Amino acid sequence: MRHTKLLNLVNREKRVSVAGLAKALGVSEVTIRKDLTVLEQKGLLRREHGYAVMITSDDIANQLSFNYERKHRIAMRAAESVHNGETVMIDSGACCTLLAEELATNRRDVTIITNSAFLAAFVHKQPNAHVILLGGEYQNESQVMVGPMVKKCVADFHVDKIFVSADGFTPSGFMSDNLMRSEAIHAIAAHASHVIVLAESSMFESTGVVLAFPLAEVQTLYTDEDIGDTVIQELHEHDIHVYTVSLVDGE
Repeated sequence: MRHTKLLNLVNREKRVSVAGLAKALGVSEVTIRKDLTVLEQKGLLRREHGYAVMITSDDIANQLSFNYERKHRIAMRAAESVHNGETVMIDSGACCTLLAEELATNRRDVTIITNSAFLAAFVHKQPNAHVILLGGEYQNESQVMVGPMVKKCVADFHVDKIFVSADGFTPSGFMSDNLMRSEAIHAIAAHASHVIVLAESSMFESTGVVLAFPLAEVQTLYTDEDIGDTVIQELHEHDIHVYTVSLVDGE
């Protein structure tokens, strides 16, 4: 929880001193420095001469740090649907990565099947991490495996749930910004009974490039409370269950 509050402060202010963080969070500067070391190792911020600074690159680590609290709440809500001992598939993306971290930390005997090398590295130190990383062609910018080999690697698996991300939305369905990533996750999803989308409400303001999942193939959406009523109605008309998280503490 302290890490979440710390990231929120850094994201809001862009650059915060160690002393300022210690005062705001009510802990010692020694504790803050230890927190910053952990968060920097995860790629969620960088340290600079007594300050914590928000990362400004376009990679997935930056996606994680931006609006971290919102993403974290979505991930925590989605994690409630996963039981101890279950095997699930998880896509790349910020909300999905935080979901994987929660499962690897606070669930027992959960196996995660993914094509995201970033996700696998992100959770590997968690106490209950059990990750099967599918092989394929490594896509450097997104740190995921793509191409025909992914389809071959996933052929022997079948799970109840796959959690996926999305870059945009149209009346046709959930969109991706990358054709190869879209093809890879769609091939993986063919081996799951239920497709579950994790996305911030702002995703619905973008269109994306290529259709990843038609509405008929999605059963559930986890998002935040800022999603529009019109979108919810449209999703309900396609029998998609929508779960929203509050952005206010205690709700």
